Amino acid sequence: MAKAQFYGAGFPYLNVKKLPGKLIAIEGTDGVGRSTQVELLRKWLEKNGYAVSDTGLRRSPLTQPGLDQAKKGNTLTPLTISLFYATDFADRLENQIIPALKAGFYVLSDRYFYSIIARDIVRGINPQWARDLYGFALIPDMVFYLKAEVQTLVTRIVHGRGFDFWEAGMDISKADNLYDSFVQYQTCMIDQFDQMAKEYNFHIIDANKSVKEINSDIKEQLQKILE
Repeated sequence: MAKAQFYGAGFPYLNVKKLPGKLIAIEGTDGVGRSTQVELLRKWLEKNGYAVSDTGLRRSPLTQPGLDQAKKGNTLTPLTISLFYATDFADRLENQIIPALKAGFYVLSDRYFYSIIARDIVRGINPQWARDLYGFALIPDMVFYLKAEVQTLVTRIVHGRGFDFWEAGMDISKADNLYDSFVQYQTCMIDQFDQMAKEYNFHIIDANKSVKEINSDIKEQLQKILE
């Protein structure tokens, strides 16, 4: 049974000492295939007898309606959006993730707070302030960083759901079209993830590969923490 460890003070009002479950975060840029890998891992773990719960950004019932509404426009400042996301993360951590870990679940998080830090910094927020904000965050048992070249992301987006205003960073971009803006924005996001990889002990997975190969690489690494 693992001892709960936080990046800072955690939640001082919560008695969190031992967590029998495991927290696994899947990180990476837009279009890299995180959601697909979370779903594949869920099925694989459940098939092998593990209880699984999953979560991701903007899934807190407290903040999801407001965040969804905010994404329909571009009227909130980067700092306001940052605090909005921090509230979403804190609520899910306290009321979804930690209770599931206490119950012995394997929790799969489609993005953790690292993605929020990356997007905040790219939008001009102080890097240290962004990190300090998440002192309440639980340290995951393992973080997988799915890393792909920008051109790989572009190909997948073009042949998939198409370019999105926010995924292309159009709220801060100097480019006049979604394609160029996406390339610029995702390049900046990759730079931030690369910087955090050593700082937060990410396990880097080559996401230029096929879905099956990526999944195989993740499962090989995951064996290290399976009981």
